[in-house]
Amino acid sequence: MKRRRGIKYAMVTGTAAVIGLVTLRALFTSGQSLSSDFLSNRFTYIYIFVATALTFLVLGYVLGRQADELRRVSTTDPLTGLCNRRALNDRLREEWRRSARYRSTLALLLIDIDGLKQINDERGHSGGDDLLRKTATAIRNTLRTTDVGARWGGDEFAILAPQTGREAAQRLAERLLSHLKNRTDCAPGDITASVGVAVFDADDSAEKDPEWLMRTADDALYSAKSCGRNQVKVA
Repeated sequence: MKRRRGIKYAMVTGTAAVIGLVTLRALFTSGQSLSSDFLSNRFTYIYIFVATALTFLVLGYVLGRQADELRRVSTTDPLTGLCNRRALNDRLREEWRRSARYRSTLALLLIDIDGLKQINDERGHSGGDDLLRKTATAIRNTLRTTDVGARWGGDEFAILAPQTGREAAQRLAERLLSHLKNRTDCAPGDITASVGVAVFDADDSAEKDPEWLMRTADDALYSAKSCGRNQVKVA
C-alpha cells in the first residue's frame, strides 16, 4: 500500500511538471515557431523533459513515502506498535456505519492489565513497559484478520471485532486470556487481565451510537475487575 501510494505521488508530480513546462513554453511562443523550434532542438527538449520528469518522479515518490510515514506515526502507539486511541476511534465510527448499513454485529473488547501499578512499583517503569509490550504481542496473536487491536491508554487495550456476536466475542476474549496465561517468556500468572465485552446488534431497535458501545464495554470491564479480575464479562 505504501509503495503504491508513493508511486502514485511520483506519477502525478512528474506528469504535472512536464505539462507545466510545455504550457509555459507555449505561452511565450507562437504555435508555428514552437513547432519549428521543437523540431530543430528536439533532442534538447527531450532531455529537459525526461530529466524534469525523472526529478519530480523521485521527489513525488519520496514525498508520498513521507506522507505515509507521518500517517502511520500519528495513528500508532509508539510503545506497543498497536493502533492508538485516535485510530481506534476512527475505525470504530467506520465499522459502526458499516454494521448499521449491512445489519451485522460489532463487538468491542476493553482490556485492563491487572495490577500494573504494583508491577511498576516492584520492577520500575521499564518492567511495566515490558509487560505492556508482551500484552500487545498476545493481542496481536489473538486477532483475526478483520479485527483491530489498539492501546486505549495507560494499562488499557481494546479489540474491535466486526461481524462478531456475543458468544464469538466471549471466545475471543477468553482466547486472549489464554495467550497471556501461556506466554513462554513469562512466569505462570505473571500477566493477567480483565476484559469487558459489548456487542452492537443492528437488529436492536434502540437508539445507540459508538459512544454507547464504549460505555457498555467499560461498564462490563468494571464488573470484571470488581468480581476478582482475570476474567471476562459480557454486557
